[in-house]
This record gives sequence, C-alpha cells and structure tokens, in this order.
Amino acid sequence: MTQGAEFVVYEQPLTERVRTFLRLEFLFSEHAYYRAGQGNLAVRSTLQSLLDILTVLSRSDLKNDILKELTDQHNALTKLAARPGIDASKLQGVLSEITQAINGMQQLTTHFAASLLRGNDFLTSLLNRSGIPGGTCAFDLPAYHFWLSQPCENIKRDLDAWFADLRPFEKAIGLYLRLLRNSIEPETSVATGGMYVYTPQGPCVLVRVTVPVAAAVYPEISAGRHRFTVRFMSVRDVNVRSQQATANISFQMQCCTL
Repeated sequence: MTQGAEFVVYEQPLTERVRTFLRLEFLFSEHAYYRAGQGNLAVRSTLQSLLDILTVLSRSDLKNDILKELTDQHNALTKLAARPGIDASKLQGVLSEITQAINGMQQLTTHFAASLLRGNDFLTSLLNRSGIPGGTCAFDLPAYHFWLSQPCENIKRDLDAWFADLRPFEKAIGLYLRLLRNSIEPETSVATGGMYVYTPQGPCVLVRVTVPVAAAVYPEISAGRHRFTVRFMSVRDVNVRSQQATANISFQMQCCTL
C-alpha cells in the first residue's frame, strides 16, 4: 500500500515471486528509514530489518529469479527499439538501468545471504533471539550490548559491510517493481454496491487499486486463476468491525504484468 494526499494505492500480488519482491521492497524501505535515524533504538531497528531481509533472501534462489525477470524485460524492450514512434532516448535509459542492475546481481554469489547468516556468530545470535519479545535485551545478549556501546563510526562501518551485498538486490527489485507498476495505465472502474468482479484478458501478476481517501473504504482483493473480486469495506472506526460498503465506489485499477 502506498499513500498520496488524496488517494491510497492498495496492491495484491498474484504470484509468490511478486509477493516476495513486495515484502523485500517494504523491508528495504524500512531499513533505509531506520538507518537514517540516530541512537541505539534506531540502530537496533536497522539491524532487525537487515536480519529480516537476509532471512527472506536465504530461503530461496531469489538472485536467479530477479535476473530472469530483468533479462526477459531487457529482451522485450530491445525488440521495441525498431518500432516507429518509440522514444529512443527514454527506452535507452531504461535499458541502461536494467543492464546495470543485471551486472550488479551477477557479481553476487547465489546463496550469499544464507552464508552470511551461517558464518557470522554475532548475527546468528541476534537472529535466534529476535523472534522472542524483548529477546535482545542487554542481559540476554551482552555481546550485542557491547557492540551498541562502540563509537558510532564502528557501528556504521559494520552496518554498511553487512548491507553491501544487499544494495544490488535493493536496486534490482526496485527497478523491476517500478517497471511492473508502470506496465499499464490505470483504468477507472465502479464497484456496484461495494463489489467488483473482473476477468483479466491476459496474464496479470499484480493488481493495483487506487481509492480516494474521502471514500473512507478499503478493498479486500480476492484473486483466482481466471478472475478476481474487489470488495470494498467501510471503515469509520478501526475499533469497530468493518462492513461491506453499500454505495457505488469509483476507483482506479491496474492489472500489471511484464
């Protein structure tokens, strides 16, 4: 979900790959926010988001997944270059971005995240305790307490070193999701009585629903192989159970694919 001044954008991934990319995008954004903060609590939050990213990356071969997606997109866009009416300068800029992202990913070892977690006792100890509420208190992890007491430049040096191999992933996933979101223009639709049923005319891996803030509703998106439904829920008070909206809701929708 992303927000603007007048609209809120809700996203529903339709494949496990896109779902994972969206999770990583969220975690990278969280990491950047905390990394810009000051004090031990900001450092703790930065390190926790780093561990979350490494955990997600260590569970599957995401390097080859994102490389395949970007390579396929590069090939598809290259074929467009000969078509009349194409903005050659803009296209070349996008192709250059994709090439840089691919080159950055190719320099990484396939299972670097799992290797980093296995080979670093300090990070492993934090990971093992991070799932416990308050599990990284000073009395539980004196080594962590000691590290947090080090000069700021030492802490920043370590954080930067642990994150170094993640930068190509951050760039590649951000680029892929930007291309995916921009793959189709939004279309205005109306949910009659708060309900909208749609049958895509082609492949779709990400549904985006843009709703005016003033409508005071949010969508529940249920997607199947051949169609999906958008049910708008009315929310006036988060402490009270939401109910399906009964009015007609105007919204914008994108069925994105590459």
